[in-house]
Amino acid sequence: MDALNNTIFLWLNAPAMPTALSLTTARILAEYLIALIPLLLIAGWIFGGVRLRKAVLEAAVASLLGLSISMVIGWVWPQPRPFMLGIGHNFLAHLADASFPSDHLTLWWSVASSFWLGRTMRIWGKVLCVAGLPIAWARIYLGVHFPFDMLGAAVLAWFSAWIAYRLAWRYLPPMYGVVLAVQCSVFDWCSGHGRLTK
Repeated sequence: MDALNNTIFLWLNAPAMPTALSLTTARILAEYLIALIPLLLIAGWIFGGVRLRKAVLEAAVASLLGLSISMVIGWVWPQPRPFMLGIGHNFLAHLADASFPSDHLTLWWSVASSFWLGRTMRIWGKVLCVAGLPIAWARIYLGVHFPFDMLGAAVLAWFSAWIAYRLAWRYLPPMYGVVLAVQCSVFDWCSGHGRLTK
């Protein structure tokens, strides 16, 4: 399996002298596109109705579960990154921490899978699942992940989303109430504070 992982990695990894366009594209995909996930969740909560807000909370639970499991896997079974083994070429500064599974793609695909499993954001879920593929390619291309790190992230993300989906009936109603109450308290405090300072 390691040999296959290495072979696919070397096939997808950047050459020693990549073009400026491919390098810039890969860096944008690998580093900055992930910012869309929190922005999407925040926008969904602020501008959405009850169904969309609950879908956002469920996706947040799926992502937190996925990242927590990923952290445990990395701690129990730490796998080195390609540049730690001197394999291929590295064009992205990264901590020399556990490689499997990819936290980046675990977060992205957990939210995508959660949306896909639900009804409210199913189309968005499918779009995000597909959009995760170029991100996965970019992080392999730049030399910070192996292909199997992405496969592990996909499996973990789907599992986490499925657990969050199946147990939503237990945690979602009280969680929705708590988050809504916190939001109302914060906005009441902000508006009151604003009036006092005018």
